[in-house]
Amino acid sequence: MTRPADPKFPPKILLASDLAEGDVVFLGAGGWERDLLRAKIAYDAAEAAALEAAGKADVAANRVVDAYLVDVSVDAAGAPTPLHFREKFRAVGPSVRRDLGKQAWLQGAEGR
Repeated sequence: MTRPADPKFPPKILLASDLAEGDVVFLGAGGWERDLLRAKIAYDAAEAAALEAAGKADVAANRVVDAYLVDVSVDAAGAPTPLHFREKFRAVGPSVRRDLGKQAWLQGAEGR
């Protein structure tokens, strides 16, 4: 379920790289997720600060690296989509092998 967007504050998610696997991960309700659709969405500055604090703690604990907030649009079903090209690209996985990683999983998940 989505909340009304604040025009002064675009919704955000927290993105990082998993230190052990190297995958791009998103902070979700239960921890770091590989599925963008499970990312926790911050709709205001306080929620964004909480996401960022959780990311900094996990960076300090060597669970993830390069944790940062990403502006997203949220569709009617509540699915976030990064607004910037770099994060859109990172969200779908490696570009050199479309049969591996998130790209392969997303191709097989079209019917879900």
